[in-house]
Amino acid sequence: MNEAMPIVTLYTTRFCPFCVRAKMLLDSKKVEYQEIAVDYDAEQRQTMQRLSGQRTVPQIWIRDQHVGGCDELYQLEREGALDTLLGVNHE
Repeated sequence: MNEAMPIVTLYTTRFCPFCVRAKMLLDSKKVEYQEIAVDYDAEQRQTMQRLSGQRTVPQIWIRDQHVGGCDELYQLEREGALDTLLGVNHE
């Protein structure tokens, strides 16, 4: 995808296994994403909490839709809804 802005935004921490899993799924779909690390950035962590209402990582948005964390991302994949949200075409 060559859009000006990635359609996926993830708030992550460096050593979070759920963050790694979420990025692996997105990488497998060849989707570009913006990763915002909150490990050592209290301001970004506060922004994440304000936007999502959650304190845990990852927090994931597809376009303007907050989809939740890693479990919710994989649930969308199991339901067959993730590709539609991402605009991924498997033809």
